[in-house]
Amino acid sequence: MKPRLASETLAITTKVVLPNDTNTLGNLFGGQLLAWMDEIASVSAHRHCHRVVVTANVNNVSFNSPINHASIVTLEAKVSRAFNSSMEIFVDVFVEDNITGRRSKSNEAIYTFVAVDQHGGPIQVPELIPETEEEVDRYEGALRRKQLALILAKKMSPKDATELRKLFME
Repeated sequence: MKPRLASETLAITTKVVLPNDTNTLGNLFGGQLLAWMDEIASVSAHRHCHRVVVTANVNNVSFNSPINHASIVTLEAKVSRAFNSSMEIFVDVFVEDNITGRRSKSNEAIYTFVAVDQHGGPIQVPELIPETEEEVDRYEGALRRKQLALILAKKMSPKDATELRKLFME
């Protein structure tokens, strides 16, 4: 299976926050943003493995600032690391200033997707090759996040979490 470059997994979408998308304060519903992030993350995961993918986990979501009605929102997703059948995907959310056009990051999330066969069983995905400094940082962090999740799920002993141990032993 041929490895893929991280840049090949980039997926971008732009949305306008409409009245139906907002709460009583006029801000984007968190659930609507989660749905948009899940959708764009699935496109990124699919671009990596060219197979059917399913959401396995929403590892982290940071709602750093509210997104107002009528805002233009751009979501960018990219696979940060591929494991055996799973892929970690980072989603960065940007809001465009309506006057200057400048974008500022407002939210982010980390999703895990699994590639599946026609029966819904997990299948192997290609290796990912990070290219930029940010991609390398996210690639290295993905293994630590996976080890931590496995420890919390009692599927890995802390003594076997080599990458996590490095953080505390150096």
